Amino acid sequence: MPTLLNNASAEPDAVVEFDPVIIGKMSQSGPRYTSYPTADRFTAEFGYGNFLEALAALRMRGGRRPLSLYVHVPFCDTLCYYCACNKIITRDRSKAATYLSYLKQEIAMQAKLFAGMNQIEQLHFGGGTPTYLSEKQMDELMAHLRQHFDFASDEDGEYSIEIDPRTVTRERVFSLRTQGFNRISLGVQDFDDDVQKAVNRIQPEAETVAVMQAARDAGFRSISIDLIYGLPKQNLETMTATLRKVIAASPDRIALYHYAHMPHLFKPQRRILDADMPDSATKLAMLGLCIARLTAAGYVYIGMDHFAKPTDELAIAQRQGRLHRNFQGYSTRAESDLIACGVSAISSVGAVYSQNEKTLDAYYEKLDEGMLPIARGIKLDTDDVLRRIIIQMLMCNFELSISSIEQAHPVQFRRYFAAELEQLRTLAKDGLLLIEDDWLTVTPKGRLLIRNICMVFDRHLTQARAAAAATPDAVQPLRYSKTV
Repeated sequence: MPTLLNNASAEPDAVVEFDPVIIGKMSQSGPRYTSYPTADRFTAEFGYGNFLEALAALRMRGGRRPLSLYVHVPFCDTLCYYCACNKIITRDRSKAATYLSYLKQEIAMQAKLFAGMNQIEQLHFGGGTPTYLSEKQMDELMAHLRQHFDFASDEDGEYSIEIDPRTVTRERVFSLRTQGFNRISLGVQDFDDDVQKAVNRIQPEAETVAVMQAARDAGFRSISIDLIYGLPKQNLETMTATLRKVIAASPDRIALYHYAHMPHLFKPQRRILDADMPDSATKLAMLGLCIARLTAAGYVYIGMDHFAKPTDELAIAQRQGRLHRNFQGYSTRAESDLIACGVSAISSVGAVYSQNEKTLDAYYEKLDEGMLPIARGIKLDTDDVLRRIIIQMLMCNFELSISSIEQAHPVQFRRYFAAELEQLRTLAKDGLLLIEDDWLTVTPKGRLLIRNICMVFDRHLTQARAAAAATPDAVQPLRYSKTV
């Protein structure tokens, strides 16, 4: 039987319905839509010149809106077996010093290009482990950023950093606040000892809770934690215990990710024993358990894998229609252009996406040549822009006004998307959405399957699947995680 899960302190429509039968039927591989087109559609034909053209077009249109800035620090001390991030495992701290010198060079180049329209309202440090950098290195990097960009006030800006609780002391947490960060995100994944051993991430609960308390004492505006379900050794009993500890720790936001076991793509995952992996039914039951416990504890289901307290800016932004989705997940800064610095980082400026080189050597080589270290990207055509808007609206608001699309774009929606609407009618029969004269509305049952709904509008994915169907004997690589 489907279960309605609601939060009494949230908005009345903040309901998600967990139906294991329909989820089991619909779950498939699919994009997470942190961008559209997705990163696997980027090509090496896109280069530095294309980025400069996009920036020139933005300047001609009078682009003066605030920016988001992402900084990638790829280094980690130890290897977590589940991890699929672009990271470098090393204890040779000299590598970080070299990287910082090049990172500062890229930051200075980007700042020069964005001169006159360079106010930052959102900053995010990701990795790897950003706190791999020493306190002194972080001081120097933040000073360099402030020298080259105009940052909004602490009250108006959202400045976040991902940390590994095992790498920081209480004093370091206070230093991060002094350096200008006002939001903090902690990797937790699971509190169970056996699960932690199975993924090579030993992280005592007391250590994590102490870091969260330090962040509160230091005046951080929001504390977020990451959890993963589907890890080796996990079951309903261990997940219940972890959720109890998480709820007691009371973070402001929780990201609950489905572990994507793809050892053919990510070599560290080959160290995980297949015999330790929970089966599909157990993973599905764990998801239902997580949603039920978190919403009962007062968290609002934001979408996909995000939960937040109703007083958190993320929940408020969703209620006000200001929610956005980018490469860091759900965001409160709608439609900000994103400058991304560091190895493998992806920028979104105007109608282009550009990704930096993925290896340190290639990243350094481009910068030594005096160019931004862009390796690949894509320029969106008018159809891409239209579909990006539709996917954003569905991912963030769970509804779409057809008339608003027709007013903003020269299309007759029902004619232009006739094939898509036919597919949506099939999903509507399964109760995932309502198709009305002027609205597409995702139902409570459809919210967990929002990726499936958005995939209908993904022209690139449709074309790739058609090409794959035309060559059935070819080996097709598994590129995506399961939608649920």
